[in-house]
Amino acid sequence: MQSDIEHVYHDTEWGRPLHDERRLFEMLVLEGVQAGLSWRTVLARRGHYRAAFDGFDIDRIAGYDLGRVERLLGDSGIIRNRAKIEAVVANARACVRMREAGEPFGAWMWAQVGGAPQLPEWRHPQDVPAKTAQSARISRDLRQRGFCFVGPVIVNSFLKATGMVNAHLQDCPRQAECRRAWIRWEASRHARFAPLAAQGSRPILGVSPQTDAPCFPIPLS
Repeated sequence: MQSDIEHVYHDTEWGRPLHDERRLFEMLVLEGVQAGLSWRTVLARRGHYRAAFDGFDIDRIAGYDLGRVERLLGDSGIIRNRAKIEAVVANARACVRMREAGEPFGAWMWAQVGGAPQLPEWRHPQDVPAKTAQSARISRDLRQRGFCFVGPVIVNSFLKATGMVNAHLQDCPRQAECRRAWIRWEASRHARFAPLAAQGSRPILGVSPQTDAPCFPIPLS
């Protein structure tokens, strides 16, 4: 049985395509925090997480030092788990490295699913897998880029939450709503890039070689 906060989240957010890097990072953080906990618990603390982590500003979080981590460990409004807090910092730094290498996190993630939401033919809750070969591959690639708390199950949940995989069941009215949200975004994107196309230019997603950065310990000096 879903709680009220979970029901509202399902109907208004879950599965709607996200492209803003900060929003995507927020969902990556929350999905990682949720490991071992209920989603209801995480949603109830979401507002405090936004306040505690500077609105999920990636560049600010990437600059957190050990002192900031220690203060977060004393914040009762968030899950006070050192590994999870340090993972937020490590993942922000990994996002910065990706951006500097010409492969922004959001653009890279969308490229992993083919650039558009995938639409599995799931009819029943038991049809929905906890992890997939795709989420395992993405998990491996993220770890090679220095991300933490990005196992195949977490990545699969992230893909569904951000609309990269439209996981609403076929008889759920939200499935069509999420599809329409994607169509609207595509239309606006084409409108923005139409002038570039007329000039013979187009945006290019740069891809850099993978790095094999370790997760822990992370330097917090």
